[in-house]
Amino acid sequence: MVIKILKWGNSLGLRIPKSFAKEAGVDEGCAVDISLDGDAIVIRPVSQLRYRTDDLVSEIREDNVHDEVQTDGPEGREVW
Repeated sequence: MVIKILKWGNSLGLRIPKSFAKEAGVDEGCAVDISLDGDAIVIRPVSQLRYRTDDLVSEIREDNVHDEVQTDGPEGREVW
């Protein structure tokens, strides 16, 4: 299928035929990854990442823990 590339603001855009989008599993608002493979533009849907607390906590190490940040003093009757 041949389609035209159109100007969209300072970028270029193209319309994805509905049949292609359906087969690729993309819909309006979906995130996609765009890359170059030689002289070809490759567009792939990005699966939504699902984070699990246990997996995230397992990545905490002494070298990536941030110190506390003091942003301001007490505003009311807080005990510091």
